[in-house]
Amino acid sequence: MKSYRIALIPGDGIGRDMTAAAWSMLQKAAKAHGFALEGTEFPWSCAFYKQTGAMMPADGIETLRSFNAILLGAVGWPAEVPDSVSLHGLLLPIRKSFVQYANIRPHRLLAGVEGPLKTTAFDILCIRENTEGEYSGAGGRIHQGTADEVAVETSIFTRKGVERILRFAFEQARSRRGKLASVTKSNAQKYSMVFWDDVTRQLSAEYPDVEVTSYHIDAMAARMVMAPETLDVVVASNLFGDILTDLGAAIQGGLGFAASANINPERNAPSMFEPVHGSAPDIAHLGIANPIATVWSGAMMLDHLGEKDAATAVMTAIEAVTENGIGTVPGKDRTDIITAALLTAL
Repeated sequence: MKSYRIALIPGDGIGRDMTAAAWSMLQKAAKAHGFALEGTEFPWSCAFYKQTGAMMPADGIETLRSFNAILLGAVGWPAEVPDSVSLHGLLLPIRKSFVQYANIRPHRLLAGVEGPLKTTAFDILCIRENTEGEYSGAGGRIHQGTADEVAVETSIFTRKGVERILRFAFEQARSRRGKLASVTKSNAQKYSMVFWDDVTRQLSAEYPDVEVTSYHIDAMAARMVMAPETLDVVVASNLFGDILTDLGAAIQGGLGFAASANINPERNAPSMFEPVHGSAPDIAHLGIANPIATVWSGAMMLDHLGEKDAATAVMTAIEAVTENGIGTVPGKDRTDIITAALLTAL
């Protein structure tokens, strides 16, 4: 029997319950489709940071390297550990060390879910550059706390980084409906974003079957609200992709449905799968968080591992549950009720 080694990082807050719910679904799907998932749990989190002074051990990256994939629950507990510490101590090092340069987030309404927009007919795949750009971490502060304080944050865009994320997006568009929207702010950022637009135009000649349109970030934000059905694949830089995908989560009914994958397309290191709702300290321990985003992320993991039938089965179960009105309204159904319904549907 084929077996996959999965690193489980439940993290903080609701991440623990969401990971447990998703793992039960994935285990059942694996058993039904003739393969095994061997999970190893790691306690790396803000609680771990408070105990050890680090979000993960010094050898954490090397420990994760031998796994086939990583399932992350949620990380963050800002009341005790600043987000800048938790993010740069765990999530970003994993993404960068394993060259998970393609962040993939699907945005569509599941059966039975009502979004805030008039239309229900959109199916958008957002591709976010995940390892450089505005989140490169280059910069610093001097004269802190004085009237002369200076803070510098430098965005870094390399031809290699921009070209590979655009090629990935072109390929995704080619496999879907053949439409690609490339998002920048080149009217204001005349170096990095004009560079991105130039590379987009250069690559478009290699993909004559893909219709390419360039948008400014503000225009794209408006289009996702006013005419989301006109969009297919959307590709953007690290910051712009981050913002647009939270907007995408909003129009698909909320963060409880926001799944994502951090992909290493070359497959020479593990990819990581996570919901994007965060640890939600305000509702942690209440048992009312929606596990669907984590389960959906798990389905994306199965698809990435090549277990496409199992991935389809998990997604079919999700839609069977939401079509019956379970898990469609934030806070209405308890986590254990939604999980039980998902397992039954599977």
